[in-house]
Order: sequence, then C-alpha cells, then structure tokens
Amino acid sequence: MIPGSSPEQKEHPVRPIVVTTMLTLDGVMEAPGGGDHPHAGWTFTDIAFDPAAYELKGREQEEATAMLLGRVSYQEFAPVWPSMTEEFPRYNAMPKHVVSSTLAEDDLVDGWGETTILRGLEDVAALRETEGGPILVHGSGTLARGLAAAGLVDRYHLLTFPVVLGSGKKLFADDGPRTLLRPVETASYPNGITMGVWDVVR
Repeated sequence: MIPGSSPEQKEHPVRPIVVTTMLTLDGVMEAPGGGDHPHAGWTFTDIAFDPAAYELKGREQEEATAMLLGRVSYQEFAPVWPSMTEEFPRYNAMPKHVVSSTLAEDDLVDGWGETTILRGLEDVAALRETEGGPILVHGSGTLARGLAAAGLVDRYHLLTFPVVLGSGKKLFADDGPRTLLRPVETASYPNGITMGVWDVVR
C-alpha cells in the first residue's frame, strides 16, 4: 500500500516518506490527544469511537520500516511509547531518525531502538536514497511542512475529524507549495471521520 519505485524503474528505489496525522476540518493537527492547545484532546471530544476508522493506523505499523520525527515530537513520544509494548511493538523496535539542529546524543532515550540524529533536510534526502522501506512521519508538524516545501513527501495518510478549532498548528503551510495529490484510498465512517491516502503527484 505504501508507494515505492519498482526495480525496473530504478536500481535502488527511493524510500517513500509518508506523513501520517489526524486533522480537523480546518486543517489543524495540533494536540489531537492532549497538550497545550485550548481544545487539546479533540479526537475524543463528542466523537464516538469507531475502531474501523483507525484500521489504517494498524497497517502503518506493519508496513513502515523506520520512523522520522522532529525534535519536539521525539521528546514527547520517547518517554511514553517504549512502555506501550502491546500497542506499538513494531514502532518501538524499528529504527528512528530525529531531525534537529540542537538535539545532542545525550538527549536520546535509552531503550527505544536504534536512533539517529539528522541535522537537516539534506540528511533526510540522503536517508531517502538508502536501502530500505517506507519511512513514517508521526506528528512533527514543522518537519512535515519543511519536507513538503523540499519535495520530500511521497504520501499522506490523513484521518480528518468533524471538528473545527479555528486556531492551532496546521499540516499545510499558508505559504506552502502548490501540490497535486492523487487519491489512493478513501473511506468515511458513521462517526464523521474520513480517511484519505494521497500520493504526491510529481
């Protein structure tokens, strides 16, 4: 399901970078489960839980071969996810790459698998050219916008919730590049959530 070049197209296929996130109808990705936003936890507010709407999340964990995170998301996830052995066994085991100009090796958390610090988008572009499978970006709004501006996003996995917040950090920058997306898979659920898998057209 996650894209990649076939061997006939390229001797060493580019590793696809997939940005996955939950969004409000007005494009806000900030604090879906908790945080400092005035309406943090909006995925649980007045939205009936439907496990079918989250099926994509299970597939992601099976298909991804590495995680790519910004510094803020890394520092939020790293103290919590290693203890969630039943929920995230493959995520906890797979290699992680953190994009940060300030994070030091001593800041990395022990026991969360192999972790590499990348100092900028040039390092991400080089990672994309290495051998391996899909690279999944969780959260990391600033990183996701930077990757989009640099043409390094190959696919979006978006769960859109029937909520309008009016403020908050958005996935797509107001001054970001014009981007054409091709639908790969879409679905809607009785609780109002819609799922979209979108390839970036180049």
